[in-house]
Amino acid sequence: MKSFFITGATGFIGQRLINAVNGEIRVLSREKQSNFETIVCDLQSEVIPDNALYGVDTIFYLAGFAHDLRDASKISDLYYKVNVGVTLQLAELAVKSGVKKFVFVSSVKAGGISTPSTCANESDQNEPEGVYGKSKREAELKLLKIGKESGMHVSIIRPSLVYGPGAKGNLKLMLSGIKRGWLPPLPETNNKRSMIHVDDLVRAILLVSADDRTNGEIYIATDGVPHSSREIYNAMCNLVGKSVPKWSVPKVLFDMVSLLSPRIKYKVGKLLADERYSSRKLEALGFKAKKSLKDMNETDF
Repeated sequence: MKSFFITGATGFIGQRLINAVNGEIRVLSREKQSNFETIVCDLQSEVIPDNALYGVDTIFYLAGFAHDLRDASKISDLYYKVNVGVTLQLAELAVKSGVKKFVFVSSVKAGGISTPSTCANESDQNEPEGVYGKSKREAELKLLKIGKESGMHVSIIRPSLVYGPGAKGNLKLMLSGIKRGWLPPLPETNNKRSMIHVDDLVRAILLVSADDRTNGEIYIATDGVPHSSREIYNAMCNLVGKSVPKWSVPKVLFDMVSLLSPRIKYKVGKLLADERYSSRKLEALGFKAKKSLKDMNETDF
């Protein structure tokens, strides 16, 4: 039976992955997990033990530092320490321990912001988005180098916007705003945003880990059907049993609010901008998403 080592196993994606893996599982966590063999280690302050990967065949690396509410520029060292330094430490230990495969869950932010009216793929590489994106991109490049030099199979997955049970990001915030009535109806700007359900992402991770063609490759993961922010808003109204408003706040008002501060401008941009990505490369391996926006229910947030 194969042995798997999972970092970030207690997180949003990790909890779903750990239930889908078929084999012996060892996890790395700050606290001991009752159902699995645990390597207890705080990645922000401790060194991974030398014996952590004994007998491991495949690593799923989901740990990372993201979504911190502090000014990212003031804690950039922490982003690079966790997202780059610790990742490479584990990869080098993996090589020494004879691990066969290392699957790194990165982010589309490592490929930079998609430009309007385009559908970015793995060959498109713009300036990575923010400290988080830059740290993930640096980790990607160095991991691929380690894999090439050592012969260890390294694969990288860049998820688009992930939704599903336990999600804590902007989609959950949007749903909360609709339920509580403080988020006004969004304008239809015909922007396009790529998404993927966490269970489909888990299927993609397992597919990439099992296919030898994925060695040294990067794969973007989406459900293949991008939606505008207004379409997402309407779907969430239906989820919480609220009638979809027949009016919307004009985009010009959002543009005016954006002038108040760079932070507000960034937030509005994230809400209404294009973030469209292609997962054709992943689909060429046989991947096909099973869930989409129309299948969402309230337990998905």
